[in-house]
Amino acid sequence: MEVSGPEDDPLLAQLHRVQCPVCQQAMPAAHINAHLDRCLLLHPAGLAEPAQPRAKRRRPSESSALKQPATPTAAESSEGEAEEPDDGGESEDRESDDAPPTPSGARLLPDFPGARPGSPGGKGAGPRPAAAAAAAAGGASPRSWGEAEAPEEEEAAGDADGEDDAGRWDADAGAAAFGAPGGRPRAPAAEEVRQLLEGKPLADTMRPDALQDFVGQGRAVGPETLLRSLLEASEVPSLILWGPPGCGKTTLAHIIANNSKKHSIRFVTLSATSAKTADVRDVIKQAQNEKRFFKRKTILFIDEIHRFNKSQQDTFLPHVECGTITLIGATTENPSFQVNAALLSRCRVIVLEKLPVEAVVTILMRAVSSLGIQVLDSSRPTDPLSHGGNSSSESSVLIEDKALDTLAHLSDGDARAGLNGLQLAVLARLSARKTFGKKGGQSYPPSRVLVTESDVKEGLQRSHILYDRAGEEHYNCISALHKSMRGSDSSAALYWLGRMLEGGEDPLYVARRLVRFASEDVGLADPSALTQAVATYQGCHFIGMPECEVLLAQCVVYLARAPKSIEVYSAYNNVKACLRSHQGPLPPVPLHLRNAPTRLMKDLGYGQGYKYNPAYSEPVEQEYLPQELRGVDFFKQRRC
Repeated sequence: MEVSGPEDDPLLAQLHRVQCPVCQQAMPAAHINAHLDRCLLLHPAGLAEPAQPRAKRRRPSESSALKQPATPTAAESSEGEAEEPDDGGESEDRESDDAPPTPSGARLLPDFPGARPGSPGGKGAGPRPAAAAAAAAGGASPRSWGEAEAPEEEEAAGDADGEDDAGRWDADAGAAAFGAPGGRPRAPAAEEVRQLLEGKPLADTMRPDALQDFVGQGRAVGPETLLRSLLEASEVPSLILWGPPGCGKTTLAHIIANNSKKHSIRFVTLSATSAKTADVRDVIKQAQNEKRFFKRKTILFIDEIHRFNKSQQDTFLPHVECGTITLIGATTENPSFQVNAALLSRCRVIVLEKLPVEAVVTILMRAVSSLGIQVLDSSRPTDPLSHGGNSSSESSVLIEDKALDTLAHLSDGDARAGLNGLQLAVLARLSARKTFGKKGGQSYPPSRVLVTESDVKEGLQRSHILYDRAGEEHYNCISALHKSMRGSDSSAALYWLGRMLEGGEDPLYVARRLVRFASEDVGLADPSALTQAVATYQGCHFIGMPECEVLLAQCVVYLARAPKSIEVYSAYNNVKACLRSHQGPLPPVPLHLRNAPTRLMKDLGYGQGYKYNPAYSEPVEQEYLPQELRGVDFFKQRRC
């Protein structure tokens, strides 16, 4: 069980202050470990250096005239601008330490990766966000305790992967860094944005913690839904979350987990791709003990539950039935086919749909805002970012608004793909250190980086067409193709053919289905359709993809425009229905229709009375059905 302490709550962390034993500075308890690491580097003996005269507090007029940027950008560091070395002392009034906590619902900013092993003593680490927060909030001193290294250590910040401690950048430091209270927010430098993006996928970093931040699934967990009411009341039923990749299945489970911890409910996560039956039994045994001794509930989340076979899924049955565990399973496959029917009857299936473009745009805008990246409005003729000032509120990293729109459309409803594409595009731009100089006749500062629509497209070079050759989408698309050709809509038929082929479908499978359609739906109305379909199959077999796609397209259009007749198909279905509904033994073949290859069979009456039709010039009256079925016409009636 995770126990919350003062360091988990930004407000409590601000109220709980401790004093550094080396430099005697007071600070929140959440900052003491990181501060000691840096402080001991400056004072190896563990003792405070002789007191040096503190810098005089400047008057407001002097402060505005002499204010320096808090954290140099990577470009400024590389140009070798001289900075005044820090004497290791600390200012009495650290306004960054007194910054108010992040408002409720604000997203915690992501971790910085640890220092590289090659950097001695972790000195290669880049400037801490808390240092930037102190510089932005306090005008008395341009440098803070997080930036107390020598200038040569700051020059190495561009090659460092992160800070020297593995602690999370807490919400109050992030709020002070990107928006100091009482003044204009300081936009993050390009190096800070790069550090925020490295080390952890942006999709995992931006995962919301509350239902009010969960967007795009209003039908499943909207404000007026039953499931929303149950989740808010911490009455979580056993669920099967079914939806395409990136629609929010794991995120919804993450929100339930956060809510469960507040109500002392144990939440356990397993992945069916790596977990074994023994792991499931261990969790169930612990759940039984928790329920027996502590009256504590257990929620078990199984990701990719369809990877468990039927016998493994049976392990959950008695324990879900008696309430030992509450099961939440996530799957991209149809539960009707992939989940045990007995287990399915004990769970409620929640269908999560593919995210609309508007929801993906909202998610991307949240990510851009949390990273401090400014959106460049391409529709305005005069952009406010075109001036060359050095205001601290101007972001060093910008992204075009049409780039976000393009990314949302290319993601095909997959928020994970959209966020990862954004992360890749921004990191590629920052690594290349490309500047955009002039745009539309306007001059931009050379130290900024612009992420354009072409960068986003380059980062998403793979196809995002949702298609699973072994899953439900496979059958959905072939059904749509068949029905479009039956309805003589050649345009729609071509679209569904393209969806299948571009999604990676086997062209021979499509060709086989066309052969079937030529006989089932076109039939005798155009007998040459079957010849066309068979020739298409042979051509696809000869040349393969991608050359054979035009052969399939030609055949699809031909079959869609051909006249339709289901006479043969319907008649044969009537025959099958007659045979399946017949009571008792099937009637024997009439003697005159039987073959008589031997003398004995002829003596038994086989073939006697048969009229050979070519021997007669006029039509021959002869019965060809058994006695019980005389007069039945399968082309006109459905039952015999």
